[in-house]
Amino acid sequence: MATAYERFNLHATPEKFYIEACDDGSNDVLVIDRVSTEMTLTGIKDIPPSGVTRPICGIMGTIRLVAGMYLIVITRKRKVGNLFGHTVWKAVEFDMISYKKTILHLTDSQMQDNKTFLSMINSVLNTDGFYFCTDYDLTHTQQRLANTSPDFQEMSLLERADQRFVWNGYLLRDFFAQPELQKFAFPVVHGFIAMKPCCINGKIFEWILISRRSCFRAGVRYYVRGIDSEGHAANFVETEQIVQYNNSRAAFVQTRGSMPFFWSQRPNLKYKPKPQISGTTNHLDGFQRHFDSQVLIYGKQVILNLVNQKGSELPLEQAFAKLVNTMENGMIKYIAFDFHKECSKMRWHRLQILVDAVAEMQDEFGYFMLNSDGRVMSEQSGTFRSNCMDCLDRTNVIQSLLARRSLQSQLQRMGVLHVGQKIEEQADFEKIYKNAWADNANACAKQYAGTGALKTDFTRTGKRTQWGLVMDGWNSMIRYYKNNFSDGFRQDSIDLFLGNYTVDESVEGLTPLRVQKDWKFLTLPIVMLVAFSMCIICLLLAGDTWTETLAYVLFWGTASAVTAAVILFNGKEFVDAPKLVQKEKMD
Repeated sequence: MATAYERFNLHATPEKFYIEACDDGSNDVLVIDRVSTEMTLTGIKDIPPSGVTRPICGIMGTIRLVAGMYLIVITRKRKVGNLFGHTVWKAVEFDMISYKKTILHLTDSQMQDNKTFLSMINSVLNTDGFYFCTDYDLTHTQQRLANTSPDFQEMSLLERADQRFVWNGYLLRDFFAQPELQKFAFPVVHGFIAMKPCCINGKIFEWILISRRSCFRAGVRYYVRGIDSEGHAANFVETEQIVQYNNSRAAFVQTRGSMPFFWSQRPNLKYKPKPQISGTTNHLDGFQRHFDSQVLIYGKQVILNLVNQKGSELPLEQAFAKLVNTMENGMIKYIAFDFHKECSKMRWHRLQILVDAVAEMQDEFGYFMLNSDGRVMSEQSGTFRSNCMDCLDRTNVIQSLLARRSLQSQLQRMGVLHVGQKIEEQADFEKIYKNAWADNANACAKQYAGTGALKTDFTRTGKRTQWGLVMDGWNSMIRYYKNNFSDGFRQDSIDLFLGNYTVDESVEGLTPLRVQKDWKFLTLPIVMLVAFSMCIICLLLAGDTWTETLAYVLFWGTASAVTAAVILFNGKEFVDAPKLVQKEKMD
């Protein structure tokens, strides 16, 4: 396999960037012209001594903003662990370096726009969960890697990567166009990776959990739901659990993703906005495309729909079931399980009902397994595709239970567990297992909803606690604030980072960032604040008679209540909405 370079020095001169590969035996230098933006290869002898030199850990890519091109580099990395002898790194810190030496050529409004775009890119880079490996392909599952051709093996990491999970794909577009440069670039995945050495019965094995977030239809909780016209589902995550013992390895894959038809749930200041199913779109086309690709990649599909079967979530469950029935595909089975109803009043043991119901199908699907000689012993013939509303909290709980059941079988087959032994009885391993799955839930939740996951107390301990309920309440409150008042910016940041919106520096004038707010946006909150303040003042500074005080309190109280009602009625105009990619494209 063609590997990428691992260590670099960046030499910057006023005219060019020289990125020197520092791996043993390497003489290659990537030269980026800061004026023409052209990229070429040269040797170490061509690096001028006058340049400012600093070590970097890798190239994330390049992006054009208002001030011109920027080079994005990884400046600090942390080792996660070794995957079959290959070091997996987590990118921890980044830097954005302008090709232009000054931005004095920009107008004041252009400078402000450029500053906003820079903060958007930094917002994505500061979202925890970017991972890479310079000599191993993190974007593919074990089973996909075992079923490749010799030609595939010779490809560079960039060429062979599963594009669904390459989060710097757009940033590396110039590297894709020039194959000779591809040793200087590597795919970066976004999600979660845990690698834990474990011991049961004195036998040491490696337990690994990898979650890969798709960059297709990527976004934040309330602004990206359902699917797009190509069948890409929002918040789609492929989670692979791997175990390695004595050079043999086994893997079990599950997926999660938004309900794959056209629906939305725009924030409007209400705690839980009502979901809307599109009445003008042909749902079956996108639905069919989604599952055609899922069956092609993963085999048979068992859909586990965990949404409520009452209230505002019921129409979504009914629409999903109807579409599955309409498609009449024998490769797809649909199971609805009302998670909240079944587990109400802390009856979390009732999750076993679902696990038992799908046990036969899970046994039929099996898992991927290689023996110590590298021979394929078994393959996974289907996957469980789980979803709730966000595909976060409920989904992660169910996935951890199904993964444990698969692991039980794998460890017995490898000889780590004795006959009759259960994973649940191995206290040390159970702690590692539960904490890693809870960390996985938190990572996926922060990336999509902006806060840690709910219900992680159950994932960590196997039972719900009062403190867990308190933390769920706190996280729900933070989610409410972010979803209503900062997620528009987060959505714009992701769209800019992934190339869904591109900046054209040659076009002067208004950018989508300069959308003028309606008069209501500023006026009504001020009126409400003044009315509420006057109401409090009237209570504290009572008038000559209680009737006078009551009249003032009623007047100002009514004024603040009416204003608040008007604000809630026009809620969509008061939330932080995305500006860069139009609503039609997102829905």
